[in-house]
Amino acid sequence: MMNGYVIIATKGRARETATLLDFLAAQSAPPLLTVVVGAGPEDVDALDTHPLVARGQLDIICAPAAGLPLQRNCGVTQLFSSPLFRSQSPGFVTFFDDDFRPGFDWLQQASALFESDEEIVGLTGKVLADGIKGAGLTEEEALLFLSGQSSALPHWASGDTVRDLSSMYGCNMSFRTTVCERFRFDEALPAYGWQEDRDFTGQAKTMGRTVFAPLCRGVHLGIKKSRTPGFKFGYSQIANVLYLMKKGTMARTEGVKFLTKALIANSLKSIRPHPIHDYRGRLRGNSRAISDLLRGNCHPMRVTEI
Repeated sequence: MMNGYVIIATKGRARETATLLDFLAAQSAPPLLTVVVGAGPEDVDALDTHPLVARGQLDIICAPAAGLPLQRNCGVTQLFSSPLFRSQSPGFVTFFDDDFRPGFDWLQQASALFESDEEIVGLTGKVLADGIKGAGLTEEEALLFLSGQSSALPHWASGDTVRDLSSMYGCNMSFRTTVCERFRFDEALPAYGWQEDRDFTGQAKTMGRTVFAPLCRGVHLGIKKSRTPGFKFGYSQIANVLYLMKKGTMARTEGVKFLTKALIANSLKSIRPHPIHDYRGRLRGNSRAISDLLRGNCHPMRVTEI
């Protein structure tokens, strides 16, 4: 069985991260080492009391600033500098969002798939339910989906067969350590790094196949706490996509589809206030990004200035 490692970037969700660590400790094939990366002490509060620390299987660090790509990169650097990692043969690195709840054999199934096909360099799992577009899911609801007491809900990351994908789903994705040695997450995509998973997948695909792994099952709670405000999200919907199209990690056809979908959805859903999502803020962000584009200064990093 291949060596598995996990990196968790978190902000404002120490309690949720602790629960995810419980899921990792209970895996049928636990990770050799997990690295949790906060942006400040409050993000990792009390995590040093988790049993994984005493077992030598958990490192807790803080990045110099908040930002999903930056925090993940700091996690990779920490992992690769670990004596434990350096003493082992190559394996795979899994990136979980702090509000993702993996099935208890997620890492074992990922290892088996990587071992079955040397051409596979990245994978993403089957999402039984995703609270990102709604009000979010509870821990209790996640357990019902994982146990099969609740039927899986429709999702693009679903199905029963392995298939190639152009993008992994950032809340649960694994890559061979050889991929993470060669590439890093693009820190020009700030904050939560909208489309950072597609960008990283685009780089990984130069080394082999990136696939959907149906036996790696899990639930994305979609917790709303610490989410990016509507205006900044809307700006990133435009700026990040344009940036990745220019970079070449997002196909032009896919980029145009994302841009069109965002503008239409935000326009239509802004007619009436939404109880959960700030579509009016997103539309203002879309408009600001387009205005910046016409002035020649539209860039993902602008979201940190406005």
